[in-house]
Amino acid sequence: MEAGKMDPRGQWANPLEFLLSCVAMSVGLGNIWRFPFVALDNGGGAFLIPYILVLLFIGKPLYYMELCLGQFSSIGSVKVWELSPAFRGVGYGQAIAVFAITTYYVSLMGLFVYYMFASFSSVLPWDVCGNWSSVTCVDSKTNVTFMEENLGINASDLTSSTEEYFTRVVLNSDPFGLDNGIGLPSWKLTLCLFLSWVIIFVVLSKGIQSSGKAAYFTALFPYIVIFVMLIRGATLPGASKGIMYFITPRWEKLLEPHVWYSAVDQSFYSLTVGFGTIIMFSSFNAFSHNVYRDATIISITDTITSFLAGLTTFAMLGHLADILGVEVKDVLKGGGTSLAFVSYPDVLSRIKIAPQFFSVLFFFMLFTLGLGSSSALMGCIVTIITDDFPRFRRWIVTLVVCCLGFLVGLVYVTPQGQYVLTLVDHYGGSFILIIMVILEVIAVHWVYGVNNFCRDIEFMLNRKTGVYWKFCWALLIPVVLTLIFVYNQIISGPLKAGSYVFGPVANACGISIAVVACLMVPIFLVVEIVYRRRNSSSTLWEAVKDSFASTTEWCPKDAAIRQEYRQVLSSDPLILECHEVGH
Repeated sequence: MEAGKMDPRGQWANPLEFLLSCVAMSVGLGNIWRFPFVALDNGGGAFLIPYILVLLFIGKPLYYMELCLGQFSSIGSVKVWELSPAFRGVGYGQAIAVFAITTYYVSLMGLFVYYMFASFSSVLPWDVCGNWSSVTCVDSKTNVTFMEENLGINASDLTSSTEEYFTRVVLNSDPFGLDNGIGLPSWKLTLCLFLSWVIIFVVLSKGIQSSGKAAYFTALFPYIVIFVMLIRGATLPGASKGIMYFITPRWEKLLEPHVWYSAVDQSFYSLTVGFGTIIMFSSFNAFSHNVYRDATIISITDTITSFLAGLTTFAMLGHLADILGVEVKDVLKGGGTSLAFVSYPDVLSRIKIAPQFFSVLFFFMLFTLGLGSSSALMGCIVTIITDDFPRFRRWIVTLVVCCLGFLVGLVYVTPQGQYVLTLVDHYGGSFILIIMVILEVIAVHWVYGVNNFCRDIEFMLNRKTGVYWKFCWALLIPVVLTLIFVYNQIISGPLKAGSYVFGPVANACGISIAVVACLMVPIFLVVEIVYRRRNSSSTLWEAVKDSFASTTEWCPKDAAIRQEYRQVLSSDPLILECHEVGH
C-alpha cells in the first residue's frame, strides 16, 4: 500500500535514518552506563539469565508493539490513545517519567563534558592520588602491601584514585548523603550542563530531519570506542577475574524477585520501551515500513551492546579488585551509579600511548550516547506538545522545554546530585514505567483487543502475527509484570545508594513524583468521561463505555489508506460498530 501526500508532521528522509535513530536511542546510556552497575548490584552473572529471558519475552514484544502503534496511527504517545481514550493519561504519565529521566541523563552528559575537558592535561588528574585524596587512596604507584602491613589499613578500606577523584573533586559529595541538604550547584558542572542542553536544542530544533542526520554519527561512532576499551581492559592484570564474575551464573539468584524486577527495569531502559519515544519515532515512518525487521535488528543489537559493555566494565573491575586486593563486588565504596566514572577512567589512565587522546575520545563517545538517548526522549515531550498544539512553532517549544530541563537539572550538579539521581531513577523512572507499561498492554490487548490489534498490523505490514507475539502481549507480559512489581514492592527493603540509606523525607519526595505521574491516568479518565463523552451520551454508563472504545481517529492518516482501512472494518459489522461508538 502506498501513501498519498506526505504527513505534514514530516517523515524520516529514509528507512536507514529511522533504524539508526532507534539504535542511537536504545543503544545508549541505558547500556553503557546503566547496565553494568545494575548487573553489579544484582550479582554479575546472576543477572544475565533473567535479563536475557526478559528481553526475549517482554522487551522485544513490547518494542514491536510500540513500533506498530506509532506507525499505524502516525501520531505521538498521547494522541495514540485514540485507540482507547480512557487510557490517555498513560501517555501523560509516561511523559512525566521521560522528563524526569531526561533531566538526569543530560546531567550525566554534563559530567562527560567535565571529564573530557579534564583530560586535556599532561597527566590525567585521576591517575594519581593528589592533595584532594584521603589516606586510603590507592593509585597505580601505591604499594598496597606496605599500607596494610605498616599503616594498619585493611584492604576493604582502600579506595581507588578514580573513585576519590569523582566523589571528592568532581562532585565534592557528602558521605552522609541528603541528611545535610543538597548544597549549591557547582559552577563548572553547571556550565557543562548548559552546553549539553544547548547541543540537544540544536539537534531537536529542526524536527525529525535534523535528529535523523545526527543518528549516523551517534549510532555508529560509540562502537569503535567500546571495542578499543574492551581490548585494552581485557589485557589488564586481573581482568579475567572480573569477566568470570560477569558471565558465571548464580542459579540461586533466580529465586530472588528483586533480580527479576531489576531485569525488567533494565530492559525498559535498554530498549527504551514504555517511554513513548518508540511510538513517537515510528509515527514518522511510511505506513508500510517493515518495523518487524527493525524490531529484530534493534533488540539483537541492544543485547549484544549490553553484553559488550558488561564485559568491558567487569574486566576493569577485575583489574581494580586485583590492585585493591578485594573481591569484584567490593570494589566500589559509593553507589553503583558512579561505576562509569570509576572503572573506565582507571583503564584510560593505564593506556601507555597518549592516554589523554583516548580519554577525550572515550568521554566524547559517552556524550554522543547520551545525546542519542536524551534527544530522543526530549523529542517525545516536544512531539506531545506540538501534536496537541499544532500552531506552536516546534523550535519555540523545544527552547522552552530545554530551558525547563536545564533548570531542573541544576539539582543534579549539586554536591549531593548523585543521591538525587538515584532517587529519581527509582521513583521517577523505574516505578512509573512498569505501572504505565502494564496499563499500556492491558489497554491495547485486553480493551482494544489483541485480535483487533493483530488485524491492524496485518493491514499495515501484510503480515500475520504469530502465537508467540499474541501470547506475550495478551497474557505473559501483563501477568508477569504485575506479579513481579507487586511482590517486589512487598518484600523490598529501604532504597540505598552504596551504604547510604534514604530517609523518609527523601523517599516521600520520590514517591510524590510517582504519585503525580500515576494520577494522570484517573484524572484524564474523568476528563474523558465528564467533559468529552457525557454530553453526547444518554447515560453516565454509556459515557464510560464510550471512553474505552476506539475513536474514528484511530486509523491511518493517509486518506487513500484510511478509506481502504474503513472497507476492511466494514467487512465485520461488529468491529465497525465498536469503532464508531467512540467517535
